[in-house]
Amino acid sequence: MDQKVIYLDHAATTAARPEVVEAMLPYFTEHFGNPSSIYSIAAANKKVITDVRERIGQSLHAPAQDIYFTAGGTESDNWALKATAEAYEKKGKHIITSKIEHHAILHTCEYLAKKGFEITYLDVDENGIVKLDQLKAAIRPDTILISIMFANNEIGTIEPIEEIGAIAKEHGILFHTDAVQAYGQLPIDVEKLHIDMLSASGHKLMGPKGIGFLYIRKGLKLRSFIHGGAQERSRRAGTENVTGIVGLGKAVEVAMETMEERREKETFMRDHLIDRILKEIPYARLNGDRNRRLPNNVNISFQFIEGESLLIMLDMKGICASSGSACTSGSLDPSHVLLAIGLPHEIAHGSLRLTLGDENTMEEMDYVVEQLKEIVEKLRNMSPLYEDFIKHSK
Repeated sequence: MDQKVIYLDHAATTAARPEVVEAMLPYFTEHFGNPSSIYSIAAANKKVITDVRERIGQSLHAPAQDIYFTAGGTESDNWALKATAEAYEKKGKHIITSKIEHHAILHTCEYLAKKGFEITYLDVDENGIVKLDQLKAAIRPDTILISIMFANNEIGTIEPIEEIGAIAKEHGILFHTDAVQAYGQLPIDVEKLHIDMLSASGHKLMGPKGIGFLYIRKGLKLRSFIHGGAQERSRRAGTENVTGIVGLGKAVEVAMETMEERREKETFMRDHLIDRILKEIPYARLNGDRNRRLPNNVNISFQFIEGESLLIMLDMKGICASSGSACTSGSLDPSHVLLAIGLPHEIAHGSLRLTLGDENTMEEMDYVVEQLKEIVEKLRNMSPLYEDFIKHSK
């Protein structure tokens, strides 16, 4: 009999909901028309795209025409930063971001720095929250953009987005937020939060991979990101991914309808998991803010062990987890996020990220804790560092 898989890596990706797959299927075969064509089966697809755009706009309290479909969060982040840099470089070449951003932001900033832009990377406190005083102090007459993520993909900390948006607006600076982890998990009102651009991705909210969107506030003079045809109001050329857009639309619909219920359930399981781990496994610490965090995020560092060994042994027990961002899973370096919140290398290396989903159960949480207790003890018993620590603490 096959071992049951307990999937606790929803921040990396999610399975598409059955109703999402069902909604998409006809668009592979029956409704295959190119939305740019003029005959009726094509025109019908154009209307479908418009309907999804409206649904996403409503979810953000934004006009439908401010939503642009992309291939996902990474493209949306690239578009927001590169197009802003190009459009506003005569006003200034200074961009502000944080040290804990996703690599889609950090690596794009590195690219822009080579093009002559100056990047300020803000520090965060021990919980991963951006320091607002430092943000205000970093603003210069030539600052054109502030890009701060809505919630961190590794430690789950939710940033003070409304305050950051207000600071940006007060100084006449554009504000972009990478909301890939937050969209579908938290209510977002781009007007109230003074957000000018927002990135999101379908596969983080039980939609398909390869589809996402960028919200661009009306009036922003951003040029085309992909050149070619007149799709996406001539800002992003290429035949629309109708099937993906339909799947994203259904995923957004379900996510908005179930958000409150999911948040309540996931928060309850999250807190149970955190409480048990911290109480029952010694020399463990929670990373990220205890309360101001995504409802489904648990990030714990265990002293005296290597995260990679922990992940392999959890996998042998049927538990899928990660030590940080899926985009850096091949790297041997400790997480830049954990280093930014002040963890030393040796503790950062022993980190575990568990990200929950709606299908997870309390029974699974208890099973995970029991397995963790055994695995951590086994790994520590093999560690000379732990042996020395115990010897000296007696």
